[in-house]
This record gives sequence, C-alpha cells and structure tokens, in this order.
Amino acid sequence: MSGSLVIIPTYNEIENVDAIIRAVFDLKKEFHVLIVDDNSPDGTADQVKVMQKEFPEELFLEVRKEKTGLGTAYIHGFKWAIARKYDFIFEMDADFSHNPSDLLRLLKTCENGADVAVGSRYKKGVNVINWPLYRVLLSYGASIYVKLITGMKVHDPTAGFVCYKRHVLENINLDSIRFVGYAFQIEMKFRAYLKKYRIEEISIIFRDRVKGKSKMSSSIISEAIFGVMKMKLKSIFQKNKF
Repeated sequence: MSGSLVIIPTYNEIENVDAIIRAVFDLKKEFHVLIVDDNSPDGTADQVKVMQKEFPEELFLEVRKEKTGLGTAYIHGFKWAIARKYDFIFEMDADFSHNPSDLLRLLKTCENGADVAVGSRYKKGVNVINWPLYRVLLSYGASIYVKLITGMKVHDPTAGFVCYKRHVLENINLDSIRFVGYAFQIEMKFRAYLKKYRIEEISIIFRDRVKGKSKMSSSIISEAIFGVMKMKLKSIFQKNKF
C-alpha cells in the first residue's frame, strides 16, 4: 500500500477529473488518490467510478450528498485517510492550478523533516499565471494580513496545495474546524503553528484553471477577512479549544 494519499475535492469537474487522476498516477512515486465529490450534477463521480475499474487499488471515491464547502470536503478526506493509516496526506485542486509533479517536492520536504509542506505562490515573489490583477492583489494582500494578525511566517497561508504528516491531522481537532473556504486553509495552518509543528514552504507556479468554473465567491472572501481576526482572538481566550 502507498503511504501517500492525494485528496482532491470535486464539484462539476468532469472536464478535469480524468486528466488530473492520470497525471498523479504517472508520477515516478506511488500515490493513491481520493476523490471527494459533492454529488456533482455533471457526472464527475460517474467518471471516477469508470476509472476505478482501471485503477482498483489506487483510486478511491467518496460521494457526499450535497455541496457544503471545501473545508468540510477536506475534513471528510482527512478522517478517511487517518482511518487507513496513510503517512502523508495531500490537498490538491482538480483543475491543474497545482502542478501534480510538485507533489514529489512536497513529499520530499516532509520526508526531510517538515510536519507540513506548503506549495507557496508567494515565497519567491508572486508566481501566479493568468489571474486578473485584482485577484492577485486580493490574494497577496490576504497573505500579508494573515501574517500580521496570526504571527505565522507562512508566505501563502491561503494555499490549498499542502502535504500533512498524519500525526499533525491526528492532533488537530478536526471536528472543531468551522471555516469552509480560504479561511479553512488558514485555520489548518494556524492550528499546526500553535502546536509548534514545523511548517515549510516550497515555491510553486500557480496557474488559473483553463477548464471548468472557479468556485470563488464573495462569502468565501469575507470569511477569510473577518474569520482570521475571530480565529486569533479565540486562540487567545479559548486556548483549550485549539
């Protein structure tokens, strides 16, 4: 059995799901893939089921009843991975904004001592391709804001391309995570930071999706802006909850 599991949440990713799965399986190291699909009406889960006949030991599928947010999809996947004792557990988007080959670099970073490895858009300047300027400014500005509020030294706290060692996820109270969008990614890193886990970043190039539609919304943005302050205050006054 592979010790590495890549969790890919999906909602209406029929245009990408076949190619992204094959890209992971084409890597030189063995990774398993778990698709957590939120009952996509476009048939994403059906396509994964077809592929499971080709990859019965490497490809897994969990279908949830409805779309309830990125954060809850990842938590579902984390619990699934912990129960099956995977050593290295990855987050990755389905739309090729994250280069699957960078999974190897994230894995190596954790194998070399990091507890959490983050694929960072901002470790070395701004490495984002095909985003409009307002999105770059919003995302980069959010990273600065988060660092100021939380004290974390992570350059890209909203990054969604991450490798966790299993013990990190086992020691974070996943049931108490409340954020579902960008703020979910921040909260996970913040909780690892509070527990003094070693977080390292590798520089990646982030490319905006070519196929399918973005899941970005104003509610996700506001959650990130206002949720970070609330999260920081809670960590001070309710330390037992973290």
